[in-house]
Amino acid sequence: MGARDTDLKETPSQTAGPFVHIGLTPRAAGFEADVAELGQDIAGPHAAGERIRVEGTVLDGEGALVRDMMIEIWQANADGHYAHPSGGGPVDIGFRGWGRAATDFESGLWSVSTVKPGAVQGMDGHAHAPHLSLWLVARGINIGLHTRLYFSDETAANAADPVLACIAPAERRATLIATRSDPSDRCGLPVYRFDIQLQGADETVFFDV
Repeated sequence: MGARDTDLKETPSQTAGPFVHIGLTPRAAGFEADVAELGQDIAGPHAAGERIRVEGTVLDGEGALVRDMMIEIWQANADGHYAHPSGGGPVDIGFRGWGRAATDFESGLWSVSTVKPGAVQGMDGHAHAPHLSLWLVARGINIGLHTRLYFSDETAANAADPVLACIAPAERRATLIATRSDPSDRCGLPVYRFDIQLQGADETVFFDV
């Protein structure tokens, strides 16, 4: 007879360890040859919508760069549909809606190129402003951190977003807004800057999901 639920002890947690890049983003760890790396192409070449670049850094509580962070990204397409049978509608050929980014070991910068998502019809029946869902993991983080990235040029949609509306005090909502700038010489795409603060006075809002 198996142990009763009340007799089971919680499994000890561990951090991601130093192997997160080797296993999940091997090219960032310097493994180039014959390595299959998932998560590099979020939207695919045929996705409709505005092509954008999202980039930023991750800072610890002392303001130091976190250089070994991995970030997973989920998003809808330009029509607000996810690449899932219950995602709200059809998606473009090749649109995955999911990707990975790793912070650069030297600069601490992470970046992804994708298409800007559309507004999403939430399970609560309310429209959610265009956003990216992010999951962060690195050494020293026992449980992955979940947050959202909203876009600074979606003012009206952000004001009506039910998730942003739940965040109090209201000033904290700014930690989830990525700031748009003109196309850069480096990539020729509009750039949204999103720096993530793990702790401290300007800590990014994370969600308990």
